[in-house]
Amino acid sequence: MEVICGRDCRKAIGGKCIREALKIDSSGICTGYEKYRDFYREDNVVIYDDAGLPSVMVKISRPKDTEKIHPMFIIGGEVYDEIYISKYKNCIINGKAYSLPMQKPATDVNLEEAEQACFSKGEGWHLLTAAERGFLAQFCYDNNTLPHGNTNRGEWHGNPEEKCKTYDGYRMLTGSGPETWTHDHSVFGIDGLCGDIWEWFRGLRLMNGRLGIVPNNDAAMNIDLSENSPKWIPVEIGEDSVYMVTEGGIICFTTEAPEEDDYDGCRWEEVEFDFEIPEEMKNLGLFNGEPKAYIYVDTEGERLPICGGRWNNTSSTGVFNVNLNNSRSNSNSNIGFRSALLSYARGAKFKDFPTVREDKGACFHSGLKGRRKNGTVRELAVLFWRRQTKPERLWTLRVKKLKAATHSYS
Repeated sequence: MEVICGRDCRKAIGGKCIREALKIDSSGICTGYEKYRDFYREDNVVIYDDAGLPSVMVKISRPKDTEKIHPMFIIGGEVYDEIYISKYKNCIINGKAYSLPMQKPATDVNLEEAEQACFSKGEGWHLLTAAERGFLAQFCYDNNTLPHGNTNRGEWHGNPEEKCKTYDGYRMLTGSGPETWTHDHSVFGIDGLCGDIWEWFRGLRLMNGRLGIVPNNDAAMNIDLSENSPKWIPVEIGEDSVYMVTEGGIICFTTEAPEEDDYDGCRWEEVEFDFEIPEEMKNLGLFNGEPKAYIYVDTEGERLPICGGRWNNTSSTGVFNVNLNNSRSNSNSNIGFRSALLSYARGAKFKDFPTVREDKGACFHSGLKGRRKNGTVRELAVLFWRRQTKPERLWTLRVKKLKAATHSYS
């Protein structure tokens, strides 16, 4: 295995100075790696997009202990062995989405703006999909790691000792909460799936109450999913379409279309089903995997989903929290998103990013330029892995010599 070493030793055999962030072999040459290897997991990587800027991603591998292939790993009829999910809710730099620690996540974006910020990063990049979100929800349910999060103004409502660092008194800087706020309750997990701000995802909708999807994980492709796109198909039980209706404050999954337009929400433990839940819906996380989490429905016209809940929703938040009452043009200060990437294919630039010295890291130029009297300068950012006694966060970002006003790092 190759690593990017963070030691400033200039003694690497078969490699170069780690200060230049060049790859060397990890066969014992780098004692810094040996020191921290117990705190390194290969599924945490830094991936550079076509603009040369990094995102911290978590590799989700296809389970090999079952003959069934989860639809998340089937894209365009092709089976993928892994997909990379943003470790953090994304910020936006020059119109592109980035997963970086200790940042203010992007908000006030509608669905199509979130999609474009992801697709513009290069081939394979996309907005998190319904199949991917469903896989994560199912994982958390199966492994008893339903994530906590910022559900009560910088705290988790279930334990006020679980806190994060906020930037406005109630919304969190990405990755600043404890490890129980990730999908596997470890510092290596995907952060922020519960609370703080809602997240757009792609490939699921309601159309006049009828539940529609894009087959498998084809929503990960840059295809037309506008309101009238033929890519949308109904979820069906036998030959009957599945509808979501509201009855006396309770949401019901049924095969009968709603008699009138309505809006309501309830906890998953109150949701009713007129049929046995099919595997297709379980794969989308549409089942009672988190009893107190809420699901919201609006049966008027086309409605697109957001998930997770926000900073003041307390017990109604969660990875199973789904809100299907939004038009695709909706945007506000409580809605963000995260990107994902299709495996190593498609020519993307990948670099494994293991542990490094706490005061060193992988240096990269932002690509943004400012002007001085003596010419052009670039910002230099340092993204480094850190271990803490109380691992509130695993990654930290520092930026040196910021010169461009358009740069959103802080």
